[in-house]
Amino acid sequence: MRRPASIAELPDMLALFPLSRALLLPGSHRPLNIFEPRFVAMIDDALAGNRMVGLIQPRETAEEAPRGSVPLERVGCIGRITHFEEQADERYFVILEGVCRFEPIEELTTATPYRQAKISTAAFQTDFTPLLGEDAINRDRLTGVLKAYADFSQIEVDWEEVDDMSTGELVNLSAMLTPHGAREKQALLEALTLTDRAETLIALAEMEMARAKAGAVLQ
Repeated sequence: MRRPASIAELPDMLALFPLSRALLLPGSHRPLNIFEPRFVAMIDDALAGNRMVGLIQPRETAEEAPRGSVPLERVGCIGRITHFEEQADERYFVILEGVCRFEPIEELTTATPYRQAKISTAAFQTDFTPLLGEDAINRDRLTGVLKAYADFSQIEVDWEEVDDMSTGELVNLSAMLTPHGAREKQALLEALTLTDRAETLIALAEMEMARAKAGAVLQ
């Protein structure tokens, strides 16, 4: 099935995949290993249907993928399965492509082992142009902060490969890969524009480095 080209082509009901710190952004890709039976069933049904699921973070829990009707964040991202591999022991390896952010409006009572909800994507029309606004980003400042943060966090980065990326791709990939917590990941997802996401990414990196420096001074 082809990728939806507009909000009009998106479903109004969606299987929910609650997963903490697993950020997915429109136009980006995330690999996932699927092994829990409830999520294997979800992938089975998605492959038989429109290939779309809703990746969303749970709130107020330390569990990565909590069971039951735990509260969810107010914004998630629709992921379209672009690749899948069936593996041993009834597992899947899948790659999700971010399509558009969504808001869960009403959770549904269903017989499926996974959660489902009515959703709204009305607030996220611009997600279908995911690199919109990248010209307003100061790439030199962004790259400088990311290099400092990579050194601080001891993250190995191929900077030659980074040089070949567009600024928007750099922002989104960095947002997905940086080791921030669930709250910070949600802030990056909810950033209204690509420029806002870049500024949030810079602010989070600078705050973490500043806190570490202040802690070292006080010791």
